[in-house]
Amino acid sequence: MSTQILVSAGEASGDHYAAGVVTHLQRLMPEAGFFGCTGAAMREAGVRTVVDSASLSVVGLVEVLHHIPRIFGEFRKLVRAAEVVRPAAAILTDSPDFHLRLAVKLRKLGIPVFYLVAPQAWAWRAGRARILQRNVRELHCIFPFEEKFFLDRGVNAHYIGHPLAGTVHPTLDRESFFQKHGIPWDKPLVTLCPGSRRGETARHLAPLRDAVDRIQSRRPATFIVAIPAGARERFGEDFYQPLIRGGIVKVVEGATRDAMAHADVTLAASGTVAMEAALLGAPLVSFYRVTPLTWHIGRPLVNVPFYTMVNLVAGRRVIPELIQDEMTGERIASEALALLESESARVEMKAGLQEVAQLLASQGDPLEVSARRIAASLEGENGR
Repeated sequence: MSTQILVSAGEASGDHYAAGVVTHLQRLMPEAGFFGCTGAAMREAGVRTVVDSASLSVVGLVEVLHHIPRIFGEFRKLVRAAEVVRPAAAILTDSPDFHLRLAVKLRKLGIPVFYLVAPQAWAWRAGRARILQRNVRELHCIFPFEEKFFLDRGVNAHYIGHPLAGTVHPTLDRESFFQKHGIPWDKPLVTLCPGSRRGETARHLAPLRDAVDRIQSRRPATFIVAIPAGARERFGEDFYQPLIRGGIVKVVEGATRDAMAHADVTLAASGTVAMEAALLGAPLVSFYRVTPLTWHIGRPLVNVPFYTMVNLVAGRRVIPELIQDEMTGERIASEALALLESESARVEMKAGLQEVAQLLASQGDPLEVSARRIAASLEGENGR
C-alpha cells in the first residue's frame, strides 16, 4: 500500500510551489501518492483533487465573509478526507487563514504537518507563531529574515530560499515577443498586471485605465495588459472591458513574464507578480487596493515599514508602492512617467532589483530542499 501525503494550496503561486515539492517527492518517495486541495499545477503533477483551490481564492478581511459558508464546506471536505485516508504527512502551502486552522485539525489526528511559505506574522497577527509552534513539525520559509523571527518564537523554521529566484526568465527575446504580439518599436511599452484574482483585479481596473489615459496624453506609449492563462474564460469576456475599451490597451494572455521582461515600465499588483517583475529586473510601479472596510480594520494591525515584499527584502524603498487611497490614476501615471522619462531612474531601480535578487538567491532548488527535508523527516520517523 502506498504512502499517502495530503497537499494543499489556496492560490496560484502556492499551487506552483506545492507542485514543485510534489515532483521532487515523487523521485525521493516513488511509492507515495498525493491528494488534497489542488490547482492546475498540482493536478498536472498527479495530485488527486479533493478540493479545487480556486474555491478558496479570496482576499481581504471583509471580502471573505460572504464566502465563509462555502470555504468552511471545503474545509470539512478536506478534513474528512484526511480522517479516511490518514496520510503519513500533510504539506500546507501559504493561505494561512485556511491552513492554520487545518493544521490544528491535522495535528489532533496525529498527522505531521509541514508548512511551506510562512504566514506574515512578523507584519501582523504575531499570535500565528504560537499556532505554528504547537501544530507544525517544520516551517519552510522563503524569505531570509523570516527564519530568525520564527526560531525566536519556538517554531521549527528553516529558510529554504525563494522558489522564484534564479528561475524567472522570459521565454522569448524582445524582438520575437514584439513580433508575435504586433507591438510597434517606435514607442515605449507599458505592461499592466492588475492581478490574478477576480476581486482584486476588479478594484484595480478603473485606476489603471485612468493612469493609461494620463500617460498617453503626456507620452504616447504602447499598453498591454498581461493576464494569466484562462483568465478571460474564468472571469468572462467583458471583465477587462473597463481597461481595454477604445483599443488603447491590448490583452496578452499567458505570457506575463515576457510582457514584464520586455516592458519599459510595468505597473504590477503587489504580490507574486511584483516579485517576478523584480527578479526579471523590470522597472515597475506596485499598487494594491482592498475594500475600504478591510483597510479600516486591517491597517492598524500592520506593523511594517513597507507593504511590498520587494522593499521589505531590500530594507529600503526600491520601487514605488501605491496602496489603497494612494492608488489613483494620477499617482500611478506620475510614478510611471518618472521612470519613462528618465533613463537614470530606470538604471538606479534595476540596480536595486538586482540587489533583491541576490538577497533571495540560494544554492540549489528551494523546492527540492523542502522535499528532501520532508522525506528525511518521514524516513527518520519510520526508522524509529
